[in-house]
Amino acid sequence: MLVVMTAGRVREASASGTRPRTRWRRLLGGRLALWAAFALVHAALVQLNLWAPGWPLGDVEGVYRVWATNAADGYVRMGIDVPWVYPILAFAPMTAALAFGPDWYSQTWLGIVVLLDAVAFAILLGRRRLSRTRRLAAWWWVGFLALLGPIALGRIDAITVPIAMAGLLWAAGRPRVAAVLLTIGAWVKVWPAALLGALVVASRRRGEVATVAVALSAGIVGASLIAGSGLNALGFVAEQAGRGLQIEAPLALAWLWQIAAGVDGVGIVYDREILTFQIEGPGADVAAALTTPVMAAGVVAVLLLGVRAARRGAGFGRLLPPLALAFVLVLMLANKVGSPQFVTWLAAPVVLGLVLRPRRFAVPALLAAGIALVTQLIYPYWYERLLMAHPVLVLALTVKVLLLVVLLAWCVRAVWQAGDIRVPRRPAGA
Repeated sequence: MLVVMTAGRVREASASGTRPRTRWRRLLGGRLALWAAFALVHAALVQLNLWAPGWPLGDVEGVYRVWATNAADGYVRMGIDVPWVYPILAFAPMTAALAFGPDWYSQTWLGIVVLLDAVAFAILLGRRRLSRTRRLAAWWWVGFLALLGPIALGRIDAITVPIAMAGLLWAAGRPRVAAVLLTIGAWVKVWPAALLGALVVASRRRGEVATVAVALSAGIVGASLIAGSGLNALGFVAEQAGRGLQIEAPLALAWLWQIAAGVDGVGIVYDREILTFQIEGPGADVAAALTTPVMAAGVVAVLLLGVRAARRGAGFGRLLPPLALAFVLVLMLANKVGSPQFVTWLAAPVVLGLVLRPRRFAVPALLAAGIALVTQLIYPYWYERLLMAHPVLVLALTVKVLLLVVLLAWCVRAVWQAGDIRVPRRPAGA
């Protein structure tokens, strides 16, 4: 009798102990909790952009608004009347942010970004029963945004991230829709073209994807020509090529450490034409010129790895996430600009990886979160100290670059492994 009673009490105590945990798990795993977290984090990011030190909305208020008002006043249309550093569709959100006038430009811009993020978040959660993998990916994205801070909303890149994320999430079932979204994203900011390239390699319907991308791009260029752009429609290629070595670029670390050590003849200057802080010193111009061929070589190397895996029959879900992330990381590491907002690019392929292969993508998810945190520590709060090459900030930037290198190594290994097992092809008519 005593044994029976004891066993019963143990079961009762065990049940009462697990019930609260089950309740919390259900609460945190529901859509309401996810949307509440999404709203809370975005509200905090909006406030940080508007009030945090370091002027997080510097480009939005000091550059985008000027471009938009100049066009609205009939003065000059960037990318149409003059060459521009961005692809032509970047002007669409910049102009849309004038909807409530120049005085409300910043608030309208932030509202547009939050709305786009909400659409992508809804696509991520889906309409059906919320799966464990999508729940995990949603919580990761919310956390990633919080770790990255105000820069997650305060640049043109923030417009492209939700578009790219929606494209990747729809890539398996709706490749043509994915191609449309990724092409539009690429004509706002170039980087989604890397995701489009990964989709062409990994998809069995690559012909449809490529056809949609080429046709839509031709339409965008054609519309720009009709508007009177001429060669300015592609001016962003030359504008990017003319940049110097910006201080946040990975290759700039060699000169930043020299400045921190007090080496003569090396310094940081402000380029008033491109509006960036750049490295000035022996070899800096050569390094800036080398970034383009290095980036091209990196892209080709990743492309060959992806083609190898695809030809060996690598599954779509196993190949696309690490391949897309690898392309993005090459663009980041071989970039002469290296702006902090580039970290937002990591979100789309990592979210896709967590949806399709959550255990496999735990490592890149943690690495990307660490990169986001280090980025917020640098910008915007202590960016001025980086401009003075303070050793602590240079060390933080070094840690960030090392994490990016480790993440790229993981992706290269994952893409190679995806092609390790050759899958026999079915005979025709089978």
